[in-house]
Amino acid sequence: MSPTKPYRRVVRHVTTGFAAVLVFLALIVPDQITRLPPGNSPWTALLRIPLEALIAGAVLLLLPKKGRRPIVIGLGVTLGLLTVIKMIDIGFYAVLARRFDPVLDWALFDDGFNFLVDSIGKAATIGVTIGIMVGAVLLAAGMTWAVLRLDTVMRGHRTGSWRGLGTAGVAWAVLAGLGVQLIGGLPVASHAAADLAGHTVMALPQNLADRKRFAAEVQIDNYRDRDADQMLTALRDKDVIISFIESYGRDAIENPAYNGAVLASLQANGDKLTAAGYASRSGWLSSPTAGGGSWLAHSTFLSGLWIDNEQRYRSLVSSDRLTLTRAFADAGHRAVGVQPGIVFAWPEGRFYGYDHIYDSHTLGYQGPTFSWSPMPDQFVMSAFQQLEYGKNDRGRLMAEITLTSSHTPWAPVPSMLPWDQVGDGTVYGPMVERAESTGSVWKNDERIRTEYARSLAYSMDSLLGHMAEYGGDDLVMVFLGDHQPASVVVGAEATRDVPITIIAKDPKTLDRINGWGWNEGLKPEPAAPVWRMDTFRDRFLAAFGPEGDPH
Repeated sequence: MSPTKPYRRVVRHVTTGFAAVLVFLALIVPDQITRLPPGNSPWTALLRIPLEALIAGAVLLLLPKKGRRPIVIGLGVTLGLLTVIKMIDIGFYAVLARRFDPVLDWALFDDGFNFLVDSIGKAATIGVTIGIMVGAVLLAAGMTWAVLRLDTVMRGHRTGSWRGLGTAGVAWAVLAGLGVQLIGGLPVASHAAADLAGHTVMALPQNLADRKRFAAEVQIDNYRDRDADQMLTALRDKDVIISFIESYGRDAIENPAYNGAVLASLQANGDKLTAAGYASRSGWLSSPTAGGGSWLAHSTFLSGLWIDNEQRYRSLVSSDRLTLTRAFADAGHRAVGVQPGIVFAWPEGRFYGYDHIYDSHTLGYQGPTFSWSPMPDQFVMSAFQQLEYGKNDRGRLMAEITLTSSHTPWAPVPSMLPWDQVGDGTVYGPMVERAESTGSVWKNDERIRTEYARSLAYSMDSLLGHMAEYGGDDLVMVFLGDHQPASVVVGAEATRDVPITIIAKDPKTLDRINGWGWNEGLKPEPAAPVWRMDTFRDRFLAAFGPEGDPH
């Protein structure tokens, strides 16, 4: 016997085993890390039988020798691509609490790239991106090789292969019939890859059907033909601020692991506003998104339509749908958008009907960025005071203000300053230099949650502090969260609820929403009603239009 033959035999066995493990893992690993069995037993997820392996094995054994290689390669490439999509799904579930849409979600990779730039720098981000792309190609190629290798082995051991497939098939049928599951809820009789393939294949027809549904939905509008003098009649003599606080979700109020800073801020600001003569009512809305995609929540809230994907968003901003902001402009208010997070051209702004838009380039900020946030929220409110609200010769004002200091990655978090020291923002330079780095914070999940809560408290202090400091008797404020934060903060099972509050001095303003069931104060109670976010526009227009007049 040649001395090289045992060596070759060992290499064949090792490569065959590696190919089997690679294919097996591709088929049974779930697309959500949180579905792995908890504690020290995630390895038990390996105790599954993948249906796809049984079907593919039978197909390979039945194929004739002639012309089989292209089919085998096709199976390998398909499994490789599905595995890449599964890896993307894992990331999407971790951040956005949903799976990747292979038709609509490609635009979100640009946001992911920018987030990494803010977190680890541009050079490192480019390196990571290249690494991911090379890894995806190698994964697809490796999976193709693995399927080819297993096909060769099965053809050489046809009888044993049929016996193994038959035994595993019977076991799969019994386990599926009994509904046997692992501790994390994963079925032992697995069909995860088939489900993923079905979702991927059906994405295009489902999106086409949704486009048709949305085209019909956008035409249904009780306020489309309403005369401007019959809109928002109860707010004609009021200034109105509508403000979105980034990542302000239900868990920020109710999760005792990190809600302390948020509750303290709500209590302190509530006391200040009460002392200034303001009252408030609070409830909950259910957001169309989680972990990101703020523009989907903003457009849902302002348009009264459920916008939960990019296709709906693009269709909406190309329509003439009436938004709350446009309704105020039609009713005679000067409508301004204060959007510090806008750093590029934003043609969608025209859809919302603003008379003027302030973005990151036109607010006058000369200080450093705070990771993703181009400028601190207190500066935004200070600039709003100088550019719009504090003017003596203005008419009625409606401002939609988006606050970004509580945007991921929640580090560094600014500190509040006396309002007369904010200036052009250069004062924030030393604050950033002294701050702990984003990378340091993100090494520890507990620190991430703590800094998330601190950033929210800062956003609230900025917004509500401005109202307490500068708000007039005729100011009405609506502030809300756009979505819950990423699952690294709230977990995978969190609701999509966000708080919403209306603040006013005039008792007649809040009397108009007495029928809503909202509780008093800045903090919605657990039992307060939860509405879909797209229902708010019509409720608000009805409450503050002629329909809401006391009878």
